[in-house]
Amino acid sequence: MKYLNRISGALVVFLLFQGLFVPLKAAHASSQPSKISAEAAALIDVASGRILYKKNADKKMRIASLTKTMTAIVAIESANLSDVVTVPKSAVGVAGSSIYLKQGERLTLEELLYGLMLRSGNDSAVAIAEHVGGSVPGFAFMMNEKAAMIGMTHTNFTNPHGLDDSNLHYSTAEDMVKLSAYALKNPEFQKIVSTKVKTISWEGEDWGRRLLNKNKLLFMYKGADGVKTGYTRLAKRCLASSATRDGRQLAVVTLNAPDDWQDSMSLLDWGFKQFQPVKVVQKGEPVEPEVTIERKQDDLVFVTMNEFNYPLTEEEVPSIQSKVQLFERSAVPAMIGKHVGFLQIYLGSALIGKVPLTVQQTATGVHINRHVPAFVNTIWEIMAGGILRA
Repeated sequence: MKYLNRISGALVVFLLFQGLFVPLKAAHASSQPSKISAEAAALIDVASGRILYKKNADKKMRIASLTKTMTAIVAIESANLSDVVTVPKSAVGVAGSSIYLKQGERLTLEELLYGLMLRSGNDSAVAIAEHVGGSVPGFAFMMNEKAAMIGMTHTNFTNPHGLDDSNLHYSTAEDMVKLSAYALKNPEFQKIVSTKVKTISWEGEDWGRRLLNKNKLLFMYKGADGVKTGYTRLAKRCLASSATRDGRQLAVVTLNAPDDWQDSMSLLDWGFKQFQPVKVVQKGEPVEPEVTIERKQDDLVFVTMNEFNYPLTEEEVPSIQSKVQLFERSAVPAMIGKHVGFLQIYLGSALIGKVPLTVQQTATGVHINRHVPAFVNTIWEIMAGGILRA
């Protein structure tokens, strides 16, 4: 396919001409970040879901309290934060990190979530699990359902806290960074994990529980806004972190990382410098076919229904290509205002996104350049008719 295989610098010129290209900062001098101590790590662009860096990212490993990211998002999505939870006996005295819950004590689900994510309370995890899932096994089932929905293909949860209770509780750096990105899109989750200090109730005491977030990155890295620390004797040091700069949010997961704070900062720095957001497609952009489509009127055009942005390095920009698929070979006038297909966006041969297309009538006197497609390397494929121009 000559159009797919062509890599043209003209794309950059065209995007500049259209005002769609966001200039890239100079790429990092190194194509890879500095030495990372973690046994496994992954870096993701939260908005697009693009994995920017991997190191043993598909290796199944123990994840310690990073588990609580899933506990929190399942609880937030499945129950009301204002629910009043009565602490069960099973939640009292759970090993490891604790907010020292007492049997019969009453807290809101929101308060328990702050105890879970700021102080890594294992007792909070059990109280949340029993309230939301009816039991720890019931809640673990909900966790695994959510993992499957997110696309965490190498993950299995058996508990809500991540304590080393079996070899059946595991995940990977890539799966966990996907989870971080998913959870960070929830405003309630984002608010909780970005909180540095929080005071919650302490029934029977004259003062509240003052919770200082264990995530030191919130205090030492510009723009840090999440996510969760973790440690067990077998899992070693684990960290899920995130930061937002200039409206861009990146997230990192490191597993068994002796120098976890530095690993996260190095990966975030590298990601912010190496990749920049590019507006690849603008909403309402006219797209012209390279095959003859019956239009009957010269003022009818295919246009994109929304914009598409993607993080790219400077070197990757010329590799952006596109391919248009229409649902059927109807006469164009019959398609006005309808969703008629997609502009598929590729980085090299990898599909990175789809933009829906419709047909619009241009304003009188507006000239559409029918010789310059939205992408220099566009291919038009009519799905129903099986026509491919290549």
